[in-house]
Amino acid sequence: MKLNRDTLENKQISIYAVTLVIGGVIGMAFPQGATILSGMITPLLALLLYSMFAQLPFLKLRESLANRRFVAAVLVANFIAVPVVVWALSFLLPPSTPILIGVYLVLLTPCIDYVIVFTQLGRGNAKLMLAVTPLLLAVQMLLLPIYLRLFIGEAAGAIFRTGPFLESFLLLIILPVLAAVGTQLWAAKSRSGMVVLSATSWLPVPFMALALLFIMGSQIANVYDDLEILVRVLPVYLLFFFIMPLLARAIAHVFKLDVGAGRALVFSSSTRNSLVVLPLSMSLPGDWSVIASAVIVTQTIVELGAELIYIRLIPGLLYSDANEQDIS
Repeated sequence: MKLNRDTLENKQISIYAVTLVIGGVIGMAFPQGATILSGMITPLLALLLYSMFAQLPFLKLRESLANRRFVAAVLVANFIAVPVVVWALSFLLPPSTPILIGVYLVLLTPCIDYVIVFTQLGRGNAKLMLAVTPLLLAVQMLLLPIYLRLFIGEAAGAIFRTGPFLESFLLLIILPVLAAVGTQLWAAKSRSGMVVLSATSWLPVPFMALALLFIMGSQIANVYDDLEILVRVLPVYLLFFFIMPLLARAIAHVFKLDVGAGRALVFSSSTRNSLVVLPLSMSLPGDWSVIASAVIVTQTIVELGAELIYIRLIPGLLYSDANEQDIS
């Protein structure tokens, strides 16, 4: 089989599944290596996010906002509907600040990376999803501190004042975005820049696989140790993955989206930003970091399983081709 970018992209779900298993085996067999693997997560994610951000149309942001109905629907679903659902579901959680922080961090932030892949696999409009990704990134970073303060009060202020949190935000969001925009500007003016930009398109899948391997390898022991606690968050994640596609379907109807855009909205509102927020949770003090990180890793595992169900049920049942002209 010839190795090319299309092959990597077509096989990426299988690649991610295998790396998760390998990471889990390594983490359970060699728990003493967790510290080493954990220390490599932030730089690896920074490279991963740079390679992903480089593919996003930052220089065409105005054009990406042309489909105003879809943009409005995505913003309403992710930043009004999702917070209401998460707030309601939080009453099912134990009154533990680090557990609440982990759940809020991961469920309040829409995915900006592999959601595009799953949207395409689910026969949604992946181009629309790609186009609004820079906007989703900017809005979630602006609103996340506000949501956390609303939901957990003064503890949120302490989190966002910590140096490690701000350092993670700088390394994982600001610098990769600036580097990606710089690469795109270089590519617009230089052939060598175009070569570099083209080369970055090969990087997301292997870097994503490595990130999942290192995350699983470094955190699986924590997940196992806190299994009793994490069982308490599973119903919340499962209910979220059941509720949000139905709610997004209703929002798509209100905004009169076509089928492709509607499917993209369902994936956007149901897929969360675990890879970006994990290092933020790891910057928390003491035991908070361990518990919140384990809560987020648990969501990642559950979500990947949910996505495999979504890519079959959303186009086949929730948004069937028979309703191509009818979203009602």
